[in-house]
Amino acid sequence: MSGSWWLIGVLTAGITAAESVGPSKPNLVWIMADDLGYGELGCYGQKVIQTPQLDRMAREGMRFTQFYAGATVCAPSRSVLMTGQHQGHTRVRGNAGRTNPAAQALRADDLTVARLLRGAGYVTALIGKWGLGDVGAADSGLPRKQGFDVFFGYLNQGHAHNHYPDFLWRNEEKVALPNEIVPLGQVGAGYAIKADAYADDLFADEAIRFARAHRDRPFFLYWNPVVPHANNERTRAIQDGAEVPDYGPYADRDWLAPDKGHAAMITRLDDHVGRFLDELRRLGLAERTLVIFTSDNGPHRESGHDLRRFQPAGPLRGLKRNLTEGGIRVPTLAWWPGTIAPGTVSDHVGYFGDFMATAAELAGVPLPPGRDSVSLVPTLRSRGPQPRHEFLYWEFHEGGFSQAALYQGRWKAIRERSPDAPLQLYDLAADIGETTDVSQRHPEIVARIEAYLKTARTESPDWPVRRQPTRPAKP
Repeated sequence: MSGSWWLIGVLTAGITAAESVGPSKPNLVWIMADDLGYGELGCYGQKVIQTPQLDRMAREGMRFTQFYAGATVCAPSRSVLMTGQHQGHTRVRGNAGRTNPAAQALRADDLTVARLLRGAGYVTALIGKWGLGDVGAADSGLPRKQGFDVFFGYLNQGHAHNHYPDFLWRNEEKVALPNEIVPLGQVGAGYAIKADAYADDLFADEAIRFARAHRDRPFFLYWNPVVPHANNERTRAIQDGAEVPDYGPYADRDWLAPDKGHAAMITRLDDHVGRFLDELRRLGLAERTLVIFTSDNGPHRESGHDLRRFQPAGPLRGLKRNLTEGGIRVPTLAWWPGTIAPGTVSDHVGYFGDFMATAAELAGVPLPPGRDSVSLVPTLRSRGPQPRHEFLYWEFHEGGFSQAALYQGRWKAIRERSPDAPLQLYDLAADIGETTDVSQRHPEIVARIEAYLKTARTESPDWPVRRQPTRPAKP
């Protein structure tokens, strides 16, 4: 059954917007940083970058130690979140960019969590980076066609490289900003030569205004900051992609500019989240609002900053674009005063696709069919048995086809660059840094994961399995 017909069925069964509004339905807020590493918050062991507000959020709420992004790069990770389907089933499975914009867009029959919640009486907003549809060939994925009542931000991810854009989108209209840019690449991309309006400052203000305007009705806010993602075009031009209005507490450090900028971006984001949580308290909404903070994938190296200084993946191996833990395990905090016990640390193994089932349970609507989603509500409320995934799944389409699967939350298998490559196997319970391949010691585990991988994905004409060309042997 398509997403559209399923939603019509729910509404005709009596779950109408008017009937579903009520104080028992909590507000839902998902805040997702861009390229923030597992080790870049103080509450996850960061020693250099200051994140006092997010550390306070962890003390007041729940910190997950083994929570995963939907993918190791931007667009598919967001598609997994929106559809509640893992990367072998969701619509968008990679970053297609300008080469195939339709492959990086949701379609009319995709059922997003925003459409689900709007059907349950929520007012829905997307603020910040979208990346799953654009004007033109990919307009089926535009936010307001995918369940969002209001949208303010960037449509495509190339535009979102630029932290000082000369325009943003409000719904389907361009809003001019007082920045002047050197244009590079696709429309809107480049870097500023006159920098007056920092996009993430505007997004934080917009998020606060949205909460103020909808204090009397359940709302879903999907807030996507673009920090600490680099401005890749600025990196290529002046070797410093860490665009930020000021260096804050790092201004006097004896560091290179990209290091100061990278740290300042994260501390600025930290302040934005703290302001928002304080506003929820002031509005009397804190105990009626679940806020989840996370990152879309692992940390990047694209602004020219020194990874050795920050150790952004913490104890994990790899970065963005890797299927090792550093590319997909992400910092994740949940805050819901009066419901989540302060200072809780959860080792529950979850991932972005679980938000669909969680939102459905909290909104009082059934989970749509065909989802790879398990509700986190028992963990959040510390009450009742928590269902668990037997497997989690990821794939990567750049430089050949790679796969990863996590079995029983412990056994991590990775196949690199070819569907015919042998599996590497890691025991995360004993080796969080994935330093030792134990596939020869546990052939029975490898066999179980091999069997799963044969059924883990559906074929997609937009995302076919590609084999690396065989190189001729050297004479």
